[in-house]
Amino acid sequence: MTNTLEETINEIKNEASAEAKAINDSKALEAFRVKYLGEKSFLTTNQKNMKNIPPDVRPSYGQALNSLKEFIRELYSEKKSHVESVILEKEISSQDVDPTLPGIPFETGHEHPISIVTKEMIEIFHGMGFSVAEGPEVETDFYNFTALNTPPEHPARDEQDTFYTSIAPHVLLRSHTSTIQIRTMEKLKPPLRILAHGRVYRNEEVNARKMPFFHQLEILAVEKELNFGNMKWVLNEFIKNFFGKEIKTRFRPDFFPFTEPSAELDAECPFCNGQGCTTCGNRGWLELFGCGMVDPNVLKSVNIDPNEWRGFAAGLGLERFTMLKYQIPDIRYFFTGDLRFLKQF
Repeated sequence: MTNTLEETINEIKNEASAEAKAINDSKALEAFRVKYLGEKSFLTTNQKNMKNIPPDVRPSYGQALNSLKEFIRELYSEKKSHVESVILEKEISSQDVDPTLPGIPFETGHEHPISIVTKEMIEIFHGMGFSVAEGPEVETDFYNFTALNTPPEHPARDEQDTFYTSIAPHVLLRSHTSTIQIRTMEKLKPPLRILAHGRVYRNEEVNARKMPFFHQLEILAVEKELNFGNMKWVLNEFIKNFFGKEIKTRFRPDFFPFTEPSAELDAECPFCNGQGCTTCGNRGWLELFGCGMVDPNVLKSVNIDPNEWRGFAAGLGLERFTMLKYQIPDIRYFFTGDLRFLKQF
């Protein structure tokens, strides 16, 4: 490196340092950048000319230019921060704002009431030997209908009830969490006790009690000596633990393709002790579960011998139980994301 280049670089450093001290706005900052780092600057021009420098002095020449470049960049970075702070101060001073006042706090989220109730239910069923199983929300009609003994002509298969996808004619959004029971029985051999919960989809109108998507929780037990009385004990035990007291229940005959016999479980309204109130519609009873003994055809569809094994299944709507527990009048509240609603739980 020649003495002339070293002297020139030192002069540029001194000149740049002096000019940088006077920079107080973005216009002057940009002019500084163009002069010392732009395409026509001394630095850029000489870096492009490196190929014409003799090889024996090229390393020291390049080091000197890099040193100048780092020096200029550091000056520019310092003045950029200074200019930005000056601009910010001017913006604040131009507004009728007191920067010493505390800021507006961010509202934190809160656990959803459906999540709270789901965890409580899982804990109760865990105490009775049930473990959680999972499955996909996008299903095939085999898992959603065929394996659950639902005949081809059943109205639940119609598009007016079920959401089919464009992936394939037989692919749909699951309409119940019973699909998880089938998938689990395919993988695990009995005896088993499983608990399945998650979002399901049905083509329902939107009102205070219905949504086209909601949450279910189901239980399934498959053992050698199970009977209807075993199921009744499990459900009554759950209801007692969930509501915190002994509650009178009754079973009404019903029909589901995947259970036989099938029943609806009603409980005496825990809020009015059967006297009649707005929660139970003045009937004194609340419909809580659909349940029954697993149909032998369902067991056969997953290669479980119904002559050796017997099972029971029951399902509930998580929104319905949450609405009952917290006296929530409208199912749509669950899906607003309104913190004023969520913070009550």
